[in-house]
Amino acid sequence: MERFFGFDLGDAESAVSVLKKGKREVPAQLTVRDAQSFISAYARTDDGKLLIGEEACYSTDATERRLRFKSRFLTDRASEKDVRAFAGGVLGVLYENGDLVQGEDACMYIGCPAGWDRNARERYRRIFEGLGYPPTAIISESRAALVAACQSRNLQVGYDILAHPVLVVDIGSSTTDFAYVEGGKEVKLKTAGEVFLGGGIMDQLILEYSLAASKDERKIREVFEKSEPWRSYSEFAARRLKEKYFTDEDYWSANECIQTVPVYYDRPLRLTLRMDAATADRVLTGPTSLLKGRSFKEVFMDSLRETKKAITGAMPDLIFLTGGVSRLPRISDWCREVYPDATLITEMKPEFSVSRGLAYCGRIDEDMRDFMKDLGNFIDSSTVERIVSENIDGLYMRAVDTLTAPIVENAVIPVIDRWRSGGIARLADIDAALQEEIESYLHTDAVKEMLSTPVAEWLRPVAFEIEEHTMPICLAHSIPYRALSLSSYLSASELGVHLDTKSLLNVEETTWMINTIITVVVSLLCGGSGMALIASGLPGVVAGAVISLMILFLGKRQMQKALMNWNVPVPMRKLMPKSYFRNHLEEITDDIRAAFYESLEKEKNQEISTRMVEEITTQIEKRLLGMAKVVEIPLGK
Repeated sequence: MERFFGFDLGDAESAVSVLKKGKREVPAQLTVRDAQSFISAYARTDDGKLLIGEEACYSTDATERRLRFKSRFLTDRASEKDVRAFAGGVLGVLYENGDLVQGEDACMYIGCPAGWDRNARERYRRIFEGLGYPPTAIISESRAALVAACQSRNLQVGYDILAHPVLVVDIGSSTTDFAYVEGGKEVKLKTAGEVFLGGGIMDQLILEYSLAASKDERKIREVFEKSEPWRSYSEFAARRLKEKYFTDEDYWSANECIQTVPVYYDRPLRLTLRMDAATADRVLTGPTSLLKGRSFKEVFMDSLRETKKAITGAMPDLIFLTGGVSRLPRISDWCREVYPDATLITEMKPEFSVSRGLAYCGRIDEDMRDFMKDLGNFIDSSTVERIVSENIDGLYMRAVDTLTAPIVENAVIPVIDRWRSGGIARLADIDAALQEEIESYLHTDAVKEMLSTPVAEWLRPVAFEIEEHTMPICLAHSIPYRALSLSSYLSASELGVHLDTKSLLNVEETTWMINTIITVVVSLLCGGSGMALIASGLPGVVAGAVISLMILFLGKRQMQKALMNWNVPVPMRKLMPKSYFRNHLEEITDDIRAAFYESLEKEKNQEISTRMVEEITTQIEKRLLGMAKVVEIPLGK
């Protein structure tokens, strides 16, 4: 794509931005009917002419006028016609101005409330597709606003947003969306509050209060009942007055903030709209039937508290406020009341943040495709598998170094105790008992937990080797290299991105290693004949005398067979204290390790090692792909 368009079709106002491919700059705002932020309204005149924007609100020739149609999209199918008419008008202006060119390689990203499901988004997309818009994607407005914040040179958010949980509060004209972002991924928050809460309610209240104070209240209400266009026009005037007042409350506290609206129907009437401190307080904190007897503040605060209950992760470190109403100081105060420890950021020009974010999303998605393609080529190159394979012996050795002493303590000693107490009848039975006990112990959760540290230690140099290949990919796409840095997350949890070291050495996949450990331990403990257990040191004097006599009468081979099958009396077994066996086992611990290393060189089962390499490689590659998806929001900063 050569150009990426962002169309924020809002319930009250709209904006269109465009970003050129390869340009690392702020998207340009396009002018539609002499305004960069234009009214979401259309009208038709007697001669069938379609008007959009502010002229649709003011035109006295209009026979049909529509505003506030997007808020009805989910509840009123007729609103599709209004969306289609307005969007068609915008498309015509873009072509008329030369901002769009027929057949150019461009795409259009269009915003929608975060709460819209997949079906609603697809239904919305088809409207624009049917009108002849460039290839269109529908994106959450809260995501777009956050993308704009990440890309902004004025807001110090950027890539670091990935390391912190963020709450996005998008206060539009008809709805307020809450989105929780952690690790760059957005989670829509459902609240028990009124989701249809936006600045449009304030407009209606200002109009209502001004009507109630007018001497022509009854006559004007009659006009509004007969003519929806005049009501819409007056509500639009109330919106402009509200924006003017809340932009500088201090100034208007000492000056009169009013606007007179001429209402011409069957006779000329005049409606005076007024904003002052009392009206502002009433609009924000007074109960209203529009909110079922509750106030704007009450509904907003309840919804905000519900987000706090709904968040299952860490509480947000940052609250990002967007939407026209977000600039009200009281909104920030209310957010601090619920989230006192969070830092608040308000977009300087919220009327453009969504459209700019949408344009960024177009470029980001294309960059992501290129980025993922390069990463996929790296994964397909078998480089990770080669690095793991070259280092796999080190993993075995670390595992044996870690497990040898615990095996002796938790598997061998209990078997010796059973023999000393008579639980094992013959020396010949010790081999099988040791094999069973060691294998059972190696399959416990305690052993898996124990392996976490050595596996992580082994993985770190492997990760550094892999990063030598992933770093150039990151640099080529203007991504901080640590986005694919496995070593950064081996002991960190800020993104939930870390390798599960307990599963990397899957015991079920290491039969060869387990069998080798068992063989080595049994061989060294039993000396190949069982003699090593009882025939050395002072405690073996009695046994030594017996053995000497047996050799004299039976010969050495028959003696060994007889002794291995001899049920040694328990009192004689007790002559050899437990400390003797423990000391003997400590003496041969190094021999166990050495024997395993020798076995590793001579008898390693290649099939088992291949499976181990494949399993570890697969997990690393999955983790790299997962980490790559996390960089979606700040890509291209």
